[in-house]
Amino acid sequence: MITENQYFDEQVKSLGYQTSAGKSTIGVIDPGEYEFGTAQKEIMNVIEGTLEVLFSGKTDWENYKAGSFFEVPANDSFKVKATEPTAYLCQYR
Repeated sequence: MITENQYFDEQVKSLGYQTSAGKSTIGVIDPGEYEFGTAQKEIMNVIEGTLEVLFSGKTDWENYKAGSFFEVPANDSFKVKATEPTAYLCQYR
């Protein structure tokens, strides 16, 4: 079953699905800055565009361009900034 998700006044939208590897979402982030919390470990794959990421406890933003990924542990939070619409695949493990 495919689920629809909308966050931050519809500026972040994704479709969720389940495979034998686990749950994933694929979506688009409109330009802006957003903060997310995690319940499970997340592997964020940037498909198109660029995300600036601020991990909890850090003071410097890191850039992730299309073709790169970053991981966030369970029960944590992180901020992202997008300057253009950015597509992603998030895998929950």
